[in-house]
Amino acid sequence: MSVLRETLAGGVTELGIKLAQDQLDLFEAFYQMVIVTNKNINLTAIIDEKEFAVKHLIDSLTCLQAVSLKKGAGVLDVGAGAGFPGIPLVICRPDLVLTMIEATEKRVKFLKKIISRLGLQNVEAIHARAEDFSRKKIFREKYDVVVSRAVAPLAVLAEYCLPPLRTRGVFIAMKGPHVKEEIETAQNALAILGGVVKEIVDIKLPCLGDGRKLVVISKTRATPDIYPRRAGIPAKKPL
Repeated sequence: MSVLRETLAGGVTELGIKLAQDQLDLFEAFYQMVIVTNKNINLTAIIDEKEFAVKHLIDSLTCLQAVSLKKGAGVLDVGAGAGFPGIPLVICRPDLVLTMIEATEKRVKFLKKIISRLGLQNVEAIHARAEDFSRKKIFREKYDVVVSRAVAPLAVLAEYCLPPLRTRGVFIAMKGPHVKEEIETAQNALAILGGVVKEIVDIKLPCLGDGRKLVVISKTRATPDIYPRRAGIPAKKPL
């Protein structure tokens, strides 16, 4: 058994998750594709099998501890990068309907290759900036769950992620251990955009013991149509 496989299989049990052999096969194939592609495209600085299993794969699956995802839930991964947390989530929960958006075209091509090679169903990767994506009517108020990992400060992230989230849906912001100040700074943005912090879930990653916080934000009302503002403005002038 590979180090990746052994670390992943053991680590997820601490999250109350059991993976079948075919799921472990998909995770291993995903890892191999990341490593090969990483030689030409900057996808991740983490290439060690154990670290990759914990800091990318298991870390992504901690979302399942934060919220209970109904069968067939529509999930949007904003700023998907190399596919975290979206790809691990859909491997673990193949019933989910996953959309990943990513602003870098080379990474989107990689994501599409992953989807095809792994035979993932009801999964798509879209080349778009979050602001442009969320301004389109067909994507507004559409998704049950929006997730984002290490993309931007929470005040900025809220403007990317709340417009496409349906009312009473949940936005999960995956953050490091020191997020209190970000949450305080984001209160004005959340109030404007229709979000309320519901819970902050403390996570300690198996094996390495690294701390994480998942900020769970409920959407209580529709986001005003003027948000998100045009590309680049949320990052330059947070609400």
